[in-house]
Amino acid sequence: MNPGRCAACRYLRRRCPPDCIFSPYFPPNNPQRFVSIHRIYGASNVAKLLQQLPSHLRTQAVDSLYLEAQYRIEDPVYGCVGLISLLQQQIHDLERQLAMTQAEIAFRARHPQAVESSLLNNVGNPSFSNQASSWFM
Repeated sequence: MNPGRCAACRYLRRRCPPDCIFSPYFPPNNPQRFVSIHRIYGASNVAKLLQQLPSHLRTQAVDSLYLEAQYRIEDPVYGCVGLISLLQQQIHDLERQLAMTQAEIAFRARHPQAVESSLLNNVGNPSFSNQASSWFM
């Protein structure tokens, strides 16, 4: 084996030409990177994509293809869209929680006596914590 072959040419079992489109992005010490991309997109499609891109964008494109391929391998149905949906749901939940907290702060700022007297009257009441948390839901 020629030690100068890139991971793509090694995997495809071909000679690695000096102007190989894959060699700058798939070093021989990281073959899994090419294998993942090849499984999802195919070598010829990746080569066409890289040839169409300006050289300064190719590294970023290969990184993106690799991440998307990894997510597609882990979750064949949703791929990276599943992760995006999960993160959007977390953002929505946190925005809702923030709005509830802001409403509670505004209520306490407008009614300091009501909150204070309610706290003093219910200090020993074990169900108070449930009542207090349900005020703003």
